[in-house]
Amino acid sequence: MGILAVSATVQGILYAIMIVGGVGLIIGIVLGIAGKFLAVQVDEKEAAIREVLPGNNCGGCGYPGCDGLAAAIAKGESDPGACPVGGAEVAKKIAEIVGVEANIVKKVAYVACSGDCDKAKDKYVYHGNMSCKDAVNIPGGGAKACSYGCLGLGSCVKVCEFDAIHIENGKAVVDREKCKACGKCVEACPKNLISIIPYDTKYMVKCSSKDKGRDVMQACSAGCIGCGLCAKNCPHEAIDFEFNLAKIMQDKCQNCGTCVEKCPKKVIEEIK
Repeated sequence: MGILAVSATVQGILYAIMIVGGVGLIIGIVLGIAGKFLAVQVDEKEAAIREVLPGNNCGGCGYPGCDGLAAAIAKGESDPGACPVGGAEVAKKIAEIVGVEANIVKKVAYVACSGDCDKAKDKYVYHGNMSCKDAVNIPGGGAKACSYGCLGLGSCVKVCEFDAIHIENGKAVVDREKCKACGKCVEACPKNLISIIPYDTKYMVKCSSKDKGRDVMQACSAGCIGCGLCAKNCPHEAIDFEFNLAKIMQDKCQNCGTCVEKCPKKVIEEIK
């Protein structure tokens, strides 16, 4: 009886093992088949592009991170040189992957304001949070007498991942060699003073005030007064005025430098 009982127990265990093993095998086969039918097709070109991209996910390219940009380039919806962080080196590698020529235009952030502590006047002393976005909501749009000028509280500095922008003498200054043109400082500036321009841009108007000349002079010694001398003397008709503010039309500018010489307030600068 004892031997028969042990034999029956062993058989039961073996049956149980066989059943569990069989069920596991069936499940494995089903999952394998389902995996083939439900597998997400991976675009090899997209994967190769993603591997080359730096992975900062800064959004400076206009897409939601590097994955989004890789997909767009692979589909032909974006240029191989669209990544501002990767620059020419990354653009060249991606161009080789997709088999096209890269349109490589190095860009950099630019702050259109000359109003540092020596030139711009203050209406009062600000003691609130050290944030431009907070200060701009108080009466008068901040402590600066010029309601268009840089507040110098560093919201742009805080969002820059590349240590490429700093507050110097009360005004934001871009380190052109460190800047990757990701655009985060542009979004952070509540005064809309920062823009992304081609690195080789030669001349820019370093002011954003749309006030009339007399009001500008009362607020800042380095603001555009809308006198029009730059436009009148430009031999290429490359300067226009919009709301009392000079604007250089870069597609017409021939980099002659006449505007710099004629500007009485020295608001137009030669970028070096």
